[in-house]
Amino acid sequence: MPSLATAETILAMQRWWLFTVRGVFAVLFGVAALVWPGLTLLALIILWGAYAFFDGAMMLYLTLTHEEWPARWALGLIGVLGLVTGLIALFWPGITANALLLLIAAWALVTGVLQIVDAVRLRKVMTNEWFYVVTGALTALLGIILIVNPAAGAMAFVITIGGFAILWGVVLVLFSLRLKQLDGGLAPRAQRV
Repeated sequence: MPSLATAETILAMQRWWLFTVRGVFAVLFGVAALVWPGLTLLALIILWGAYAFFDGAMMLYLTLTHEEWPARWALGLIGVLGLVTGLIALFWPGITANALLLLIAAWALVTGVLQIVDAVRLRKVMTNEWFYVVTGALTALLGIILIVNPAAGAMAFVITIGGFAILWGVVLVLFSLRLKQLDGGLAPRAQRV
């Protein structure tokens, strides 16, 4: 097992709570999509746009505050993708369902692959990084499913996105708890930001 007392590890563990926030927001989004499946496509676009924007902002915050993160460029790219796709969905909600599906599919595919890359790099500083690999694999799988079947009905789309968001959120929370467990006393309190 790698030494956990490195500066890189301490920096990586200090922001564990951001992954918790992302996971909780994803679960809330998923529950809302499943509880109100009759939402209009416009409402879903706006809800997803807000989620993607928030998720992108969290990832950019991680990028800016973790100069020593193993694959910082991946966090930044995930953040920019989230912000851009979120803004497009928020400011141009009248785009067609197929265009939105392909936009979300591209976001999911690229984000999933980048999360897997980031998780592989985290193996240098922690064990059990597989939670993050699972979130990446689930995200990429969603992208592939949406690319293969873009003509799926709006209801199937809502259910798929809702179920995915809940599962992804739960796994992100589990990953954050693993980061918190690793942080348990490693980082001196005076250095926390």
